[in-house]
Amino acid sequence: MTKLAAALGFLALNFYIYQFLATDEVIPPRETFATFPLEVGDWRCPAMREMDPDALRFLGATDYVICTYFKEGSRDAVDLYVGYHASQVRKEGGGGSANSIHPPEHCLPGSGWDIIDSRREPIGFPGLPAGHGLREDGPRAKRFIIAQGDVRQLVYFWYQGQGRVITANEDVILYRFFDRALRSRTDGALVRFTTAIERGDVAAAEARFREFALQAVPLLPRYLPN
Repeated sequence: MTKLAAALGFLALNFYIYQFLATDEVIPPRETFATFPLEVGDWRCPAMREMDPDALRFLGATDYVICTYFKEGSRDAVDLYVGYHASQVRKEGGGGSANSIHPPEHCLPGSGWDIIDSRREPIGFPGLPAGHGLREDGPRAKRFIIAQGDVRQLVYFWYQGQGRVITANEDVILYRFFDRALRSRTDGALVRFTTAIERGDVAAAEARFREFALQAVPLLPRYLPN
């Protein structure tokens, strides 16, 4: 009964805030991903990939970058996806979210990938905002090892925006709720890095991710407003 009352109270407060306290949403200025560099240090992306229109409608991203970066003089490759959502609320009115960020742990199984290892890892890259997750100290990322048949990949991702780095999905919902009420903003982004685990060498995949991310992450503040 207590949980039910708390849930009903939260829904009522949510309705009140969305209807009366934050009717005009603020969309902050930012640089578009069309200018995101194809060369990041020693890493090169041949061309940005375009998302399938149906997939883009499903994800609801306002702007995005998808690029596979290859290290010069080697076979090393890291795939980068950043999807920015300028708004995560319905435009027709009401309190639901039409363009909310989809957690990768919900999308990967639907794409045929099994998550065989999941954990949260501290990350410390220049230019990365401090972590503000309610269950975290310092910036952290979700780390997955995913499998499809004999293929293994290493995935790191986090939610970034408004000066925060968050990994817990429930924290994202809470901050979106309060930011909408107090700042009239719901914008945010998903940042994801993916790289192959070859011949079971997880350590090599970790080193590859960190080498590329160390150079790519400092570029993000131009595209993800605080």
